[in-house]
Amino acid sequence: MKLEQKIKIAVIGLGYVGLPLARLFATKYSVVGFDVSESRITTLKTGTDTTLEIDDTTLQKVLVYDANDEKGLYCTSSLDDIANCNYFIITVPTPVDKNNRPDLTPLYKSSESVGKVLKKGDIVIYESTVYPGVTEEQCVPVLERISGLKFNVDFFAGYSPERINPGDKEHTVEKILKVTSGSTSEIGLKVDELYKSVITAGTYLAPTIKIAEAAKVIENSQRDINIAFVNELAKIFNLMNIDTQEVLKAASTKWNFLPFKPGLVGGHCIGVDPYYLAQRAQEFGYHPEIILAGRRLNDSMGEYVASQVVKLMIKKGISVNGAELLMLGITFKENCPDVRNTKIVDVVKALTEYGISVVIFDPLANANDVKKEYNLITNNSIPNNKFDAIVLGVSHAEFLELNFAELLKPNSLLYDVKGILGTIADNRL
Repeated sequence: MKLEQKIKIAVIGLGYVGLPLARLFATKYSVVGFDVSESRITTLKTGTDTTLEIDDTTLQKVLVYDANDEKGLYCTSSLDDIANCNYFIITVPTPVDKNNRPDLTPLYKSSESVGKVLKKGDIVIYESTVYPGVTEEQCVPVLERISGLKFNVDFFAGYSPERINPGDKEHTVEKILKVTSGSTSEIGLKVDELYKSVITAGTYLAPTIKIAEAAKVIENSQRDINIAFVNELAKIFNLMNIDTQEVLKAASTKWNFLPFKPGLVGGHCIGVDPYYLAQRAQEFGYHPEIILAGRRLNDSMGEYVASQVVKLMIKKGISVNGAELLMLGITFKENCPDVRNTKIVDVVKALTEYGISVVIFDPLANANDVKKEYNLITNNSIPNNKFDAIVLGVSHAEFLELNFAELLKPNSLLYDVKGILGTIADNRL
């Protein structure tokens, strides 16, 4: 099926998912990037991406300053600028609330925004991770109500789950195979052809939107369960005084062994998505045991890491109450400024409850975001003093160049959560 002429795409939400996608489409089409954050739009218009997903030179190559340009990316916070688009791709986050229940508020609000400018023949594509049924049962009714148009008669929908890996400069959006789907077979082909025109890794057209939604949510649930398994192994082997990393290295010599490593599972994907699937399963009367067990174990790892640090401090004769500890990293993963749902916060909270004074250093994290989200103070440079203990919580490349001996007091502790420092660390997860 040939794509229609003069495709004009609106990407709703210019975060870790939306901006790379908008940038990619802008190399071939006229793209309007919409975000409700005026400060985000202002920064992008200067050619800078504070998420560090797109380098300044690459971003500046596609930026245009007229929404009607034939090709390029125009960034805006005005709905009027997306009114002439015929494809609307929604890439807003899908978090959970304090009780780990899915929060679809960003999806509802973005659907309302699109509904205000929706026209006959338009296609709305969702990329946000959801449980099966959200697109057609939750989002489409909002589009119908706001626009006054009829679904699959006047407008259509598609779903193509994002597979962005924040901070990963090798597996960029165009290099990751894309699952696509549409609300009718014809629309499915249109959506697939649209993505296929820019995704060099190719696409996979799923039979239905619900299948595409389900495929996405189990991708991250599977990783969550596998990491929970090795986290449990780490707890067991620590009791046996066995090096978990060496066990995994030996086991990895078998051709079909899955090389997962223990660690803190946070972020807006793996640490959240299993709750979406669990919630939907419960609505159908099924209580998922393995999925929730994996989540509980991974959610407990922050406190476990803190307890291990304290035990090692006691063994070394370090006075815990009043000790000064340097926490290296506050983001949810290495080489990425994203602090959403970071489990380092759980470690910091537990250490503080032991009476330890924790100093957080992270050169990538936005201090204002950390303060607003967690009420914690983050330093963008290392304070000029020595510490009783250092915890490498996030393996930013910059941390691997540090001279830890210069930062530690005599008879102090270096704890490596990520297990990348080797023998120089006193212990690792």
